[in-house]
Amino acid sequence: MTDQTEEQTPQVTATEPSPDHNLDETTTKMQNLTTSFSIWPPSQRTRDAVIKRLIETLTDKSVLSDRYGTVPADEAAGFARSIENEAFNAVPASPGTDGDDGVAILQSYSKEISKRMLDFVKSRSVESVNDGAPVDPPAGDGGVKEEEGSTVEA
Repeated sequence: MTDQTEEQTPQVTATEPSPDHNLDETTTKMQNLTTSFSIWPPSQRTRDAVIKRLIETLTDKSVLSDRYGTVPADEAAGFARSIENEAFNAVPASPGTDGDDGVAILQSYSKEISKRMLDFVKSRSVESVNDGAPVDPPAGDGGVKEEEGSTVEA
């Protein structure tokens, strides 16, 4: 008896994708994986952390407190919130269109916070020296006073 059974193999008619198609698909997948990273505006959680750190800076012993004194915690909390909010509102709301991810705005925000905190502790220090009576700090002369009749040459 002869074996007349033929082995039948399933015929696959699917075509393999072209190399160009694979490249396009890979490129599309990579573009989908790319995410935009921006650090401005900060989340509320980040802003709360900044406020917490401001309170610590104002109430704890530091170089700042050695010079200007510490602030009671309840007073510091209110001023820290005010300082952060004013600094946040003083900088632009969104990054520029030149591909900036918000770093420049974050730097401005940080500088505003530092400036406002220093202004606050200085004004508080001046008030305490004058028995609580608010007095404007010297206007940018760095504490150097000229004698009358003298001139300063550049």
